Amino acid sequence: MIWLALFPLLWTAWLGLADANWWPLAIVTTMSLLTALAYAHDKRQAIRGGWRIPESRLHLLELCGGWPGALVARHWLRHKTQKGSYRLVFWFIVLLHLTLWGLWLGRPLWQGV
Repeated sequence: MIWLALFPLLWTAWLGLADANWWPLAIVTTMSLLTALAYAHDKRQAIRGGWRIPESRLHLLELCGGWPGALVARHWLRHKTQKGSYRLVFWFIVLLHLTLWGLWLGRPLWQGV
């Protein structure tokens, strides 16, 4: 499933080449890094019994474009992989992003119709 995290990066790179827009790649990359760091911090705090990052905040980071970083961090850290309700929201966010990216990148196809 890690390969799924490459799609938005490839799509945004293609978008940057096609439309000369660099901001989507910058947003996805930055948010993914921040989200992965948040997951690492939350995992460390879970092990130590310290203050945790609320799940709603992690989901907000994913929703803001950090879901690829969350996907990689979940796999590498084995964090947030068991709770069904968390996984459901996470995969809904992934589906939402892939749908929106598909519509954005497919716009030249359906705008001409």
